[in-house]
Amino acid sequence: MANNKLTQAKSAKNDEFYTQWADIKREVQAYLEFDPDVFRGKTILCPCDDPYESNFFKYFALHFKEFKLKKLIATCYAGSPIANVHLSLFDEESEENKTTRNPHKIVITEIPDMNKDGSVDLEDVELLLASNKNHLTRLKGDGDFRSDEIKKLRDEADIIITNPPFSLFREFLAWIVEAEKRFLIIGNMNAITYKEVFPQIKENKIWLGNGFSAGNAFFFTPFAENYGEGVYHSETGLVKFRNCCWFTNLDHGRRHQPLSLMTMKDNLKYGRHKEIKGKTAYDQYDNYGAIEVPFTDAIPSDYDGVMGVPVSFLDKYCPEQFDIIGLDRYVEGNTMPNKRMHIKGKEIYARIMICKK
Repeated sequence: MANNKLTQAKSAKNDEFYTQWADIKREVQAYLEFDPDVFRGKTILCPCDDPYESNFFKYFALHFKEFKLKKLIATCYAGSPIANVHLSLFDEESEENKTTRNPHKIVITEIPDMNKDGSVDLEDVELLLASNKNHLTRLKGDGDFRSDEIKKLRDEADIIITNPPFSLFREFLAWIVEAEKRFLIIGNMNAITYKEVFPQIKENKIWLGNGFSAGNAFFFTPFAENYGEGVYHSETGLVKFRNCCWFTNLDHGRRHQPLSLMTMKDNLKYGRHKEIKGKTAYDQYDNYGAIEVPFTDAIPSDYDGVMGVPVSFLDKYCPEQFDIIGLDRYVEGNTMPNKRMHIKGKEIYARIMICKK
């Protein structure tokens, strides 16, 4: 029991990452540019988002009218570690209750200009909720997305948008897929290789989103002291990760932009990567009939066979340009089943097998 509690505490610390407003804005804008009506008439559910702390809730609340939303629902689970930092909607609550934060949901169908100042801002959101307690209600359970209570809200929603607990990513994605919902969520890039995730990517049912600026994802966490220099930035109070990405089934324009590539000969002669430049040919795998391409920008434009590329390739993947054959460990034809690709007996990091259309 003691070990279980320690594991739970560790998971909680690993899961408390709060997405920045600028990152949400950058990502959402990509879908609006591709389809200005992507959110029109839709019900959005943010199921891991305490509205007191969540930029997801605040962003969509402030753009409710502009995006022509039908409804916005946000729920939180028990025990937000930074509860009540921003908004203060429960003035009647005890200090103890404000600290522990009972799970609740907020349902919004419109946000009028409550203070009559000619614009809609966070003050209008606060005034709206304070004026009608029906917008904000206690949940009967603990707010866990797997509960029947939150499942019912999931089934009502059209699009699910959030930064789910990293430790529960597999379960959370399965929870969405089960209900066949549209979604936009954040996860670790390693999730690409999960057996529950990759088949969805291969079948073009899930893809990567527009992406974080320069690949850098910044989050606020109350456990910043756990991270060292290079990850924790004391000047901003944020932690930075380069292994996070957006997973979605909402379309965006960058997804359909083909890669600009050089020929195999030019990559070998003029390429920027020392692992390839100067060689007479690309390396071949020991256990599979494909060539090794260690960098996405080193994919040859004139090779018609199967190529192994890094998982980061999916950030540039254009479905009109390439077919995805499989994942190294599970691809049909791997002579060492459940093993990654090998070159001269040495195992290579995770690779996705692709070929030109």
